[in-house]
Amino acid sequence: MTNHPLVGREREMNALRSYKAGARFSNSQVISVWGIAGIGKSALVRTVYYDSMLNSNQFNKYRWVDVSHPLNLWDFSRSLIQHHSESDPIEACRELLSQYQCLIVIDDLQSREEWDLIQATFLPRHSASVIIVITTKAGVAAYCNNSEKQVFNVKGLEDAAAMDLLRKEVHRKNPWTPLNDYQNEDLEEVILKCGGIPEVIVCIADLLATETVTLMDTVNSLNHKFMYHLETNTDFESQGSLFDWMHSYFNSCSISLKACIFYLSIFPRDYHIRGRRLVWRWIAEGYTRESSEESAVRKGEKFFSDLLSMSIIHQKPGLVATACNDTRLASCLVNGFFYEYIVSRRKEDNHAFVLGPNDILTTEDIGQHLVILSSWERDRIGFESIDFSWLRSLTVFGNWDSFFISTSMMMLLVLDLEDALGVKDDDLEKIVKVLRGLKFLSLRGCSEIFHLPSSLGDLSQLQTLDVRHTSIVTLPESITKLQKIQYIRASTKISTSTPQASSRRLLQLRRGPSLVGVKVPRWIGKLSALHTLGVVNVVASGGRAIAEDIKKLTQLRKLGVSGINKHNCKKFFFAISCLVHLESLLVQFDEDSQSCLDNISLPWEKLQSLTLHGIQNKLPLGNYLNKLRKLDLEMDNLQEIEMQYLGKLPELSILRLQVKQLEDGKLLFLSRMEGLELSIFIKVKILEITCRSSRLHVIFEYKSMNNVELLKIDCSNAAYQLTGLHNLYELKEVTLKGTADEAIKTSLQYQLANHPNEPTVNLSGLP
Repeated sequence: MTNHPLVGREREMNALRSYKAGARFSNSQVISVWGIAGIGKSALVRTVYYDSMLNSNQFNKYRWVDVSHPLNLWDFSRSLIQHHSESDPIEACRELLSQYQCLIVIDDLQSREEWDLIQATFLPRHSASVIIVITTKAGVAAYCNNSEKQVFNVKGLEDAAAMDLLRKEVHRKNPWTPLNDYQNEDLEEVILKCGGIPEVIVCIADLLATETVTLMDTVNSLNHKFMYHLETNTDFESQGSLFDWMHSYFNSCSISLKACIFYLSIFPRDYHIRGRRLVWRWIAEGYTRESSEESAVRKGEKFFSDLLSMSIIHQKPGLVATACNDTRLASCLVNGFFYEYIVSRRKEDNHAFVLGPNDILTTEDIGQHLVILSSWERDRIGFESIDFSWLRSLTVFGNWDSFFISTSMMMLLVLDLEDALGVKDDDLEKIVKVLRGLKFLSLRGCSEIFHLPSSLGDLSQLQTLDVRHTSIVTLPESITKLQKIQYIRASTKISTSTPQASSRRLLQLRRGPSLVGVKVPRWIGKLSALHTLGVVNVVASGGRAIAEDIKKLTQLRKLGVSGINKHNCKKFFFAISCLVHLESLLVQFDEDSQSCLDNISLPWEKLQSLTLHGIQNKLPLGNYLNKLRKLDLEMDNLQEIEMQYLGKLPELSILRLQVKQLEDGKLLFLSRMEGLELSIFIKVKILEITCRSSRLHVIFEYKSMNNVELLKIDCSNAAYQLTGLHNLYELKEVTLKGTADEAIKTSLQYQLANHPNEPTVNLSGLP
């Protein structure tokens, strides 16, 4: 691999030094460092390794060993002791590791079996040595380590750092390059295609350093056929090992997982893909199927998790599941380099055709999937001449036209119109009439849709219906005919034309933005396959009667409701106490909701996500949410006893607090028993705080929130103060919502100046 400077890696180096220091003085002997090929793992570890050598007081011995494949323990041991005259190098290695405090780096470990052999042969049970294992596989990294805190994932460079590396490398090789005179989008697009991989960036820099007058022509050519150039241009022969690795990376995947990977080419580059959207599309098209051991949903979630662990997709800092080590599905982006690889091969298997600017569609182009981008000129004559009988999915971005639906699309399984513009009720009537075989229908964000047709019940194969963020306020009675439906997401935007608009606006001003649930018909309980349902307006749907229907939906994993008040709460909570599979629950209370949570019984055992909005008095403290990972609370006030309770939730990773009033304006994260300070909120990694009072003072005491990585504060209504940020040892980012005041940012940066992680401070402007 090419050597390159460590640009933009200061935070990672500091973090790795912290990992090493922690390993020296704890029982965690092994540090696992993993990431995709070319990402700079070895260069990062080597810098920290040499730093340690300069400080001779840290370790007695230093050794770096590259693992051969297949693993040869004899050769491995000779490399480790650095002497070839030993009669028994394996025994010499054992003595080395038992008698000295060593820093050992094991580079390019590829399997669990290799680690088992190395560990059993060389590593003593109790040792003062620290071992850094470098691997490209997340599973191997986790296997080598008994503590997730000692597993370090080296990710791609951020865009700014990637651009900095490119410019420095070009200038180093050609000080007279005209590159520094260019500041344009074409160069930024090349950076995005590199996927933050230093190895690829340096390779591109090698090429651009040779260019002068034709520099931007080369940049434009790279943007047009990036992967083609990397694979065929002799200037990129140094990337052979990277491509060999990537081919083997994909070929090692199961057929099902590989299909899910290439499915990502349906979405535009740098597009935020919601995980749920992706998984339910996979299910509709049969990429993930139910078996006797596992549901299709669970398989889909596992595939999504696999793509994350392989770094094919990644989540931007601040997104819901960024810091949670589970399979919860937040939005993701496809790594730019992997995206180019996937797209370069989507036509090879007749997989997808994307209509963009200047594209002309022919029958020969049609594969299983058609994507219409917003940039495509809507050529009706050409479109209507095509036979779409082999089409399985249609995805539209930008403006919708009614001619997009063809009578030849009889085999269409997926129609995804999320955020498409101009879709109206008449279009929906035609869709339901023509596309009777649909399994997935998304109208999410189509605000001009007001009604679902009564003919919806004719879509007998429908599994997923997403009409969230539309203007639909009522689901038709015919929906109860959809015996295969598993996923219904619905909510309506607040419209100024509705009679309820005024009261809803007042409610929003008091509590902040919330979803408005829809009315569902009686007998919704017939839909025995339902996995997800929400948001249901309980009052509009008949109160106690709808609670009886919900009680029958025994397969529900996710439920969202609004309109809970003191008149219907007992019936509702009794009904959902029967939903033993429930993992996610959202409840929005009406203003008339005092004591709604008193003496309630809920199916807490499997609950992983809980949202309670509009609580007026107190939390239900008598229940133990031992598996809860995400908690979103909106309350009038928050008592100290409630904070103590929340702090003890063992698996809580994401906490959102919206509080109307706080005593003395203080939010104190502290727990004491008999004068001793206790560790609380031990697994929380994302903390978001909103307070509607005039001032807010957040205090983090010692042993509280020690693992928080992302802190978000909404200071749009309050003068705020933060104390004890130095106690947030893992803090990486602070975001202030509702202010663009650079003085506030500077003040906070000053407070964080000595923090070892050098957290970034972001202002998100006005709400």
